[in-house]
Amino acid sequence: MIGIIGAMDEEVSKIKAAMTDVEIQKRAGMDFYKGKLQGKEAVVVRCGIGKVNAALCGQILADFYQVDYMVNTGIAGSLNANIDIGDIVLSTDALQHDMDATGFGYEVGVIPRMPVSVFEADRHLIDLAKEACEKVNPDIKVFTGRVVSGDQFVSDKEKKKWLVETFHGYCTEMEGAAIAQAAYLNGIPFLIVRAISDKADDSANMDYAAFERKAIEHSVNLMMEMCSQL
Repeated sequence: MIGIIGAMDEEVSKIKAAMTDVEIQKRAGMDFYKGKLQGKEAVVVRCGIGKVNAALCGQILADFYQVDYMVNTGIAGSLNANIDIGDIVLSTDALQHDMDATGFGYEVGVIPRMPVSVFEADRHLIDLAKEACEKVNPDIKVFTGRVVSGDQFVSDKEKKKWLVETFHGYCTEMEGAAIAQAAYLNGIPFLIVRAISDKADDSANMDYAAFERKAIEHSVNLMMEMCSQL
């Protein structure tokens, strides 16, 4: 069974609409749509915005649905000049850029007393998603790279510059690394799929609304094709 998580209704509503044999179960204020997607067992859920909502959702998918895969789909801000609005980033790994225990001697991004702070995505899921994206979104580019997550919408050039220099991230958003951590702790293969909606700089507030719909369309196309191949 595949668990598909999106932070916002817009990111998962079309996926939910394509499901059959749906049973809706409410847990922790979230509606979990359990049924068939492209003939495969799936659970699709809107987790809400931010790392706490995302991690909580991931744990529910592990505990109550025993998912075999966890995929977080949605939109993000680009941190790489080569990645344009509308393009797709598939996570090679993910980390929390706002984890800061430097006062205790840790490097920024390191989670104290955890064996791992950078969570690696599943290679099979990466390859599957890349192939699916190239098939159904031939008009855009697909990249594989690091996703950096934090509880903040990045719309500042200096913050963007710091994220690139410190973490070498490809894109930034607000949920992926938390889902990655939940997946890691439960031994579940995961992938973060992000369509670029803005440049994560001073233009982000303007870009976001204008390009959100197109970016989501690309990520939904990818998810549908990927699910059919799982």
